[in-house]
Amino acid sequence: MESPLTAPSRRLLHSREIVCMGYLRDDGLLDVESTMRDISPNGSDLFFKPLGAGEDLHRMRIAMTVDNDLVIRQLQVRSEAAPTPYCAEGNANYDALLALKIGAGFTRKVRALVGGSKGCTHLTELLGPAATTAMQTWFALNRERGGLRTLLATPGPLPKPALADTCQAYRSGGKALEAIWPLERRA
Repeated sequence: MESPLTAPSRRLLHSREIVCMGYLRDDGLLDVESTMRDISPNGSDLFFKPLGAGEDLHRMRIAMTVDNDLVIRQLQVRSEAAPTPYCAEGNANYDALLALKIGAGFTRKVRALVGGSKGCTHLTELLGPAATTAMQTWFALNRERGGLRTLLATPGPLPKPALADTCQAYRSGGKALEAIWPLERRA
């Protein structure tokens, strides 16, 4: 994002990077690797350790495998850098997410299972972009296989798309949803 032209001079105090990558495995499952870094550009004197300039305050990783139904089959979380020596103690609690389906209500279910003192705030936050990346990876795979265009070219009723009512663009009664799920073909 470009800074406003009228902004006063400023000094960077903190940087957060989130990178998520989605892969198709040879066995047909999807892997999503997500990393979140909080970087201290100038260093900091934390209670449990000092940070040098450019060092990571947080470096958290999630490796997630999902099936074609977007159900979590494998999950690994790692706290590679954290402000306390105790931050990684809750990482095993994320096993509670195995068999959870990514879809409507996912964030609420994640918070119920590993939110608050059951997990790490930063890992729990990172699950949102990881889940979105899993969905986008699934959509990319379906596009490669012909996806929506093939389905629309097939005669007969169409099932309700997974995108229905997930955002304002694909809202019930909206033009985008009607284009991919015509009223006359709804099952």
